[in-house]
Amino acid sequence: MCSKLCYAIGGAPNQVAGSAASFFLQIYLLDIAHITPFHASLVLFIGKASGAVTDPVAGFFISKSRWTKIGRLMPWVLACTPFTIVSYFFMWYLPPFVSGRVAWYLTFHCLFQALTTLFQVPYSALTMFLSTDQKDRDSATAYRMTMEVLGTLIGASLQGQIVASAHVSPHCTVNPSLNTTDSWHDAPIIPDPSDSLSHQAKVYMIAAGVIAGVYLLGIVVLFLGVKERDDPYALNSDRAIPFCKGLALTMKHGPYVKLTASFLLISTAVQLEQGNFVLFCTHAAGLRNHFQYLVVTILVSAAVSVPFWQKFLQRFGKKCAACGISWMIPFAVMLVTIPNLILAYFVAFISGLSIAASLLLPWSMLPDVVDNFRLQNPHGKGHETIFYSSYVFFTKMSAGIGLGISAAGLEFTGYKPGICRQSDDVILTLKLLIGAVPAILILLGLFILLFYPITEESRKETKLALEELRRSHQSTDNLDSHKKDTSV
Repeated sequence: MCSKLCYAIGGAPNQVAGSAASFFLQIYLLDIAHITPFHASLVLFIGKASGAVTDPVAGFFISKSRWTKIGRLMPWVLACTPFTIVSYFFMWYLPPFVSGRVAWYLTFHCLFQALTTLFQVPYSALTMFLSTDQKDRDSATAYRMTMEVLGTLIGASLQGQIVASAHVSPHCTVNPSLNTTDSWHDAPIIPDPSDSLSHQAKVYMIAAGVIAGVYLLGIVVLFLGVKERDDPYALNSDRAIPFCKGLALTMKHGPYVKLTASFLLISTAVQLEQGNFVLFCTHAAGLRNHFQYLVVTILVSAAVSVPFWQKFLQRFGKKCAACGISWMIPFAVMLVTIPNLILAYFVAFISGLSIAASLLLPWSMLPDVVDNFRLQNPHGKGHETIFYSSYVFFTKMSAGIGLGISAAGLEFTGYKPGICRQSDDVILTLKLLIGAVPAILILLGLFILLFYPITEESRKETKLALEELRRSHQSTDNLDSHKKDTSV
């Protein structure tokens, strides 16, 4: 239990930083850094794409890594952490120059995404080296998802509470005595583009420094509390699968293709919700003064519901648990059509339940896919990082495309940074990005998941077959060792 808990805590910092970026980076680029929506879309998309491209590269080099005193995966986690912290801090720094800000944020966002990938690939693959038992791995995954959701909560809460004052202005309150449209356009709330020491810029830098400290603490706990085991599945005689061959086999593995396609669409929907929720609350729902509390509500709901989903999938199966992802759809549509404060909090709570299911299920199902592949390819090893790196590649790429398109859509409809009320076209775009588009993506993803072939019965059969295979391998190894001793 202690090892599982330390493993789970180690993954929280990545989610703390990722959550802050998911919820606040787009509005920071638009309203604080004063970057146009088109340039913001480039920063978001190219940053995500750089992280996605890094995934197979990381998988290739990690699969070639040799065993060290602290393991094969742990050195990668430790080595990239200091550089990740530095890149994260400068991603929220407002440079004193104006003309080169797009290049500045593009550079550090790309570095941050690439470095978090170098952390995420070995960290997620570490699940396969904690235990050979499916229940233990599922339990470790549940611990990990609970702490990662808590990390997401911490990141969004810290960021939201610290930077809330940067997005609240008395100029954006309608004057009851006038009640005219012009009172909404009284004054912009963006900082002077040439003032890098404005209050808005300072609070974002403070938030970045706090989250960087949380990052460092989590990595220390991971290193001290988790001992990586050598490949517990493979024979000593097994050879590592060449990366290109392993990647080709992975792309032909039916369960993996269906799982990836399904959660590619679902994760894109969740990213669209996260990336546009603060903008929607600020400009389309009239909830400018409540957005940080709504974000906290979503994440508290997600954090407390992960154990529920873990129990649910153990009793009713993982495919059945996927139905919970669709719960957010009707309530999100209601919020878009009837923006109301009480309804907004209820929608936030339900959305948290769905987000928890969407986070837990793919990482709980991926080890089953790896086991299925292991059964079909019993004499190969080192393929775990290929599965995990390629999965993260596809989800990051899809999320980058989704966020890039959403920001480009705001540019096309005439989003203007800092004004108190956006045009009707911008408001309609934000409603579509929160309601209709995620709903369609989730429904398509769940439809593909219907054809996912691994059931609870087949999981049990795979477990028994792998146990029998390991026993026969151990018997063969013992017999070979006895023959060598006899010959000597």
